[in-house]
Amino acid sequence: MSTDLLSAPTELEIGGNIQEYIWNWENQQVRVVYETLGNGSPILLLPAFSTVSMRSEMAGIAKLLSPYFQTFAVDFPGFGDSARLPFDYQPAIYQQFLEDFITSVCNQPIAVVAAGHSSAYVLKLAHKKPNLFSRIVLIAPTWRGPLPTMGLNRDAATTGKNLIRTPIIGQLLYKLNTLPSFLSWMYSRHVYVNTSKLTPDFIQHKWRNTQKPGARYAPAAFVTGNLDAVHSQSQFLELVSGLAIPLMVMIGESSPPKSRAEMDAVASLHNVIDVKLPGTLGMHEEYPHEVFGVIAPFLQAI
Repeated sequence: MSTDLLSAPTELEIGGNIQEYIWNWENQQVRVVYETLGNGSPILLLPAFSTVSMRSEMAGIAKLLSPYFQTFAVDFPGFGDSARLPFDYQPAIYQQFLEDFITSVCNQPIAVVAAGHSSAYVLKLAHKKPNLFSRIVLIAPTWRGPLPTMGLNRDAATTGKNLIRTPIIGQLLYKLNTLPSFLSWMYSRHVYVNTSKLTPDFIQHKWRNTQKPGARYAPAAFVTGNLDAVHSQSQFLELVSGLAIPLMVMIGESSPPKSRAEMDAVASLHNVIDVKLPGTLGMHEEYPHEVFGVIAPFLQAI
């Protein structure tokens, strides 16, 4: 059912048909917002999990694909314009959501373009129900949250997540970590290469996304590693190597060293078509034309 959820689209938005999917999780209704653009074979566009995760980061790719495909860009529960309920966000929530969304909303089999941390969820579902997918593109795939990547152990990470969930201290910590100045620093450090693209309008667009009621719960789970769908590189590589569905992996040439090493390990597997392009962890948003130029022929082979 279409609904006018946002004001007139800007260049930072997709500008498609905004719709709602009411999803049930443990007897609670969760309003999920997604956006379609174009016609043709369906392609699901999944943004990366992050403090500022939202479907509009796939805007460039959606617009470029829309003359040839029907794109579905979704805001995960707890992010973007979807409901931000105070769940204790865990991988099981997103694993079930992804399966239910595809089977309920999308025509199958569907191609999927997944960025960052959403990659492991797609791979796990592809093993469980391979008939749901026709082709898979993983862009800058990651499996480990920021704090575990920096060496924080899981007990400490869980403590940190619970602290951010508290009413006063948690709200303060979240506010400090979503200040426009901090968001700009974060983007320039490991998300974008060309910092001239981090305009005031761009940062404000991201900041507004972080200020919605209940906004801190899901990002807190991601940052502390509590949304990691797997817990080791070997598990992630096993998911990739055991996949029979055509798979392309895109790697940003300027990716952080730890992430780059893990992506290169994925690219070395026999069943992976790997491509290296300019960019880093946000390459899908920063360089949509370059990404489109590579994925379009792969997806058109459906």
